[in-house]
Amino acid sequence: MQITNQKKMAAQLLKCGVHRVWINPSYLDQVAQSVQKEDIREAIENGWIKAKAVQGTSRVRALKRQNQKKKGRRKGQGKRSGTANARNPRKQQWMATIRAQRRTLKEMREDGTLERSQYRHYYLKAKGGSYRSISHMKAQMSVEGIKIGGEQ
Repeated sequence: MQITNQKKMAAQLLKCGVHRVWINPSYLDQVAQSVQKEDIREAIENGWIKAKAVQGTSRVRALKRQNQKKKGRRKGQGKRSGTANARNPRKQQWMATIRAQRRTLKEMREDGTLERSQYRHYYLKAKGGSYRSISHMKAQMSVEGIKIGGEQ
């Protein structure tokens, strides 16, 4: 049984492509008997003929990749095009560490851990790049005999 013309008419009525026209297999005979557009309209109203949903692009793979990148994967040698300095500039690294150290020093001065002269001393040491991190700076302070909050 040939239903090519019926599919063409249904596509026109449903305003979609021929390949998106779905005909219920249970009512194939009745649809094959339909010769006029009016009959096809009735079949559409009855639910024998429908337009399939538009096939979109699946985002599953893209989302999976995105989640892996969030976790820090997919950053190996083969994915890198810029130099280490271009990807994470030394200046940005320096700004992040010095700001954190200065913030910590300020807090320590305000809560009374450091006196003004000590604060100035450690501030200048930090400025000179003596400390790798806050923990390194605090370790040096404890070696030099300064009691830091949390230590008894």
